[in-house]
Formats: sequence, structure tokens, C-alpha cells
Amino acid sequence: MSGPFLRKLEGFAAFSLDEQQALERVSSDVVDRRAGEDLIREGERPKFVHILLEGWAFRYKLLLGGGRQIMAYLIPGDLCDLHIFVLKRMDHSIGLLSDAKIALVPEKAVLALLDGYPGIARALFWATLVDEATLREWLANSLRRPPLERIAHLFCELSMRMNAVDLVQGRTFNLPLTQAELGDTIGLNAVTVNRALQRLRAEGLIELDRKQLTVVDVERLKALSGFDPNYLHLDQAATSS
Repeated sequence: MSGPFLRKLEGFAAFSLDEQQALERVSSDVVDRRAGEDLIREGERPKFVHILLEGWAFRYKLLLGGGRQIMAYLIPGDLCDLHIFVLKRMDHSIGLLSDAKIALVPEKAVLALLDGYPGIARALFWATLVDEATLREWLANSLRRPPLERIAHLFCELSMRMNAVDLVQGRTFNLPLTQAELGDTIGLNAVTVNRALQRLRAEGLIELDRKQLTVVDVERLKALSGFDPNYLHLDQAATSS
């Protein structure tokens, strides 16, 4: 088995051939979905765990007055709703930013995987912990950092996450986000987002063209935003083996 789902989980554990085959079986029912669709809406009860194999998705909540808060970006390899069988209803929605391939995993298959393969269960547990740590970092980013640092920090994170699943070419990766979506993520209006992006370009830190982001100077971008990748736990497999 290959692909971003395995590469993501291998960041947390080293798998045997049997475990790799189990992951391949559980992610074999694949459907195509279109950009702009919701995988699941707030208040619904999903019948499947969704694994994002290709494309981008995002967690969000709609606010009174029509506003929207984006709370997470999901990239290839991410599980969208691992604990659906614990919750009676979803407390947020998951939408698609791009066309996507989604693996649909029934609840029984998830439980069998957790019960039968402790190594996989530990990796999924770590993935959930990283999701929680990332949300904490996003809260600090949106509430405490100036606008330029917010965007720089987000770009550092996304670059590292995409690189971890081998989806960065050189220093460039797909970033299917509009300025409005960036604003909904970090609590800024479109004018402020545009000014921050222009400054990052002018200072030679990034290039952003046709939904392709190039991080020109990684170390300077990290220094500008105070980015520390510790919360992503990308070296967990090495430390736990």
C-alpha cells in the first residue's frame, strides 16, 4: 500500500506488512466528490468515517448573520471524523475546497481495526492528539499574533504537513484557498489578508500563483511567525519505535 494515508500514519508508527494490508483494505471503498460539497453537515450523524485520499477539505461552523469560522484544513491522508460512533450528531460541518477522492469506512470496520491492530490504534490515537494540538495552536495564532504573523504561521504549518505526505515539489505545493477563506480561518477581513500576502511576496518569503504556494525562504518565514513545529509531532515514529 502507498499513498498519503499510509504516509501520514507512518509518521506515528512503523507498520508490519499485515498492518499495511489492513489499512489498504479499510480504505478501498473510494468515491469521487466535487469542490463546494459538504461531506457532512452540522447536526447530521455520519454513517462512515471519511479518509481524504486526494484533495482538500475543511472543518467549519456557520455563525449567526451568515459568517463562517474555519477551524481546520484537511489534506490528503487525513481522517475527517474518526470518532463518529461516539457522537450522536456532528457539532460542525466538513466541506470540500477542491475535487476529492474519499475512502468511506463503515463503523464496524473502524472498530475491527482498532481492536485487531494495536499498532494502528496507537497511530490513530496520535493522529487525533495532533489534531487537538493543532487546534490549540490555531487558537493562539488567531487570537494573539499580528495579521502578518498569522498568515506566515499557517503557511509554515501547511508546508510541513504537505511535505510529510510527500506532496511538496521543491518548495511548492497546491493551496486551493481564496483570500476570503484565509480570512475566515484567521479572523481577518479580505483587505487585511491581501495586504499581508503582498508584504510576504514583497519581502521574498513566498510566491502564490494559481493556487500554488512556494515558500521561498523557509527559515525567514518561520522566524517571522515564531513557528515551532513541535505540536505537529512529525518525528513521533522515530521516538516511539
